[in-house]
Amino acid sequence: MIVTGPGNCITDVDGIRVGHHTDPGAGTGCSVVLCEDGAVGGVSVMGAFPGSREIAMLGPTSVDSVVHAILLTGGSVFGLDAASGILRYLEGRRKGYRVGSFYVPRVPGAVIFDLVFINHRVRPTADDGFAACESALDRASGEGTIGAGTGATVGKLGEPKQAMKGGFGTASVDLGDGVVVAAAVVTNSIGGIYDPADGRVLAGPRSRAQTGEETIIDSLRHIVSADYSPPKWASGTNTTIGVIATNARLTTGDANRLATVGHDGIALAVRPAHMQYDGDTLFAIGTGSTNTPVDMTRLGAAAVHCVAQAAISGVLAATGLGGIPAASEMEGNRL
Repeated sequence: MIVTGPGNCITDVDGIRVGHHTDPGAGTGCSVVLCEDGAVGGVSVMGAFPGSREIAMLGPTSVDSVVHAILLTGGSVFGLDAASGILRYLEGRRKGYRVGSFYVPRVPGAVIFDLVFINHRVRPTADDGFAACESALDRASGEGTIGAGTGATVGKLGEPKQAMKGGFGTASVDLGDGVVVAAAVVTNSIGGIYDPADGRVLAGPRSRAQTGEETIIDSLRHIVSADYSPPKWASGTNTTIGVIATNARLTTGDANRLATVGHDGIALAVRPAHMQYDGDTLFAIGTGSTNTPVDMTRLGAAAVHCVAQAAISGVLAATGLGGIPAASEMEGNRL
């Protein structure tokens, strides 16, 4: 039996806090995963159209891949401005890489494209990033239409009006012996959302039947059918991003491997994933607060589970916004 952490949240990992800035009026926001005392980081980019910052330092050959926070944000690359506020917050708390009498925080980040959702002129700013840090909690911090998940949408294989709400989700697994693995994921995909346990469609493009009732289309079947035609508006507007965290002691190579394996969790929940229209990016961090020997096979399996569950949880917890309905509002209309 899989045992979750006490909050079934990424904050079940010691040393992790999560904060959000949410702007429902503009349909955007940002989220921060704080690991202020430093965590060994890695990254894996498997989408063909990513937007990110400071990921080169997380590569497997990096001399020092320690990070102090990770930004997940809406607003496309404009939203990366929020990282400046996170830097300001951390510097003020004397957190970061010490250089003489001052500190240089390291804050990689990744973006989703939500500019066409409600208001493309409003993007997360440095002040919003700072506010997200100030709101950060070491306990469950909310899911669904919150933070970077505010403007997230899924099932965009048709017209924009056929999409459904995505969101911010999180999950954790307690492996025993003091080892915890967890994930926080923002699901903003061209593909639909599926339950890995039974293959049931949870969210995807909506279609109106002759009876007038809306149903959810199976994205995977649709994209390989003879009836499919590529949506002209979708290029670069879809990305699932997230952070895998553990309290295990990781090397930079371990963290990169964990991030890579974690993409299997995206593929379980989001179908299709890692497409030309996606910028799928996962970070992995190890806080090293436990001395339990690392078993990368178990960590990897737990990461896959957590990423899939976090992706699903964010979508199921979302509420409708901007005329886009949530999965909770389509109960009974799934394939």
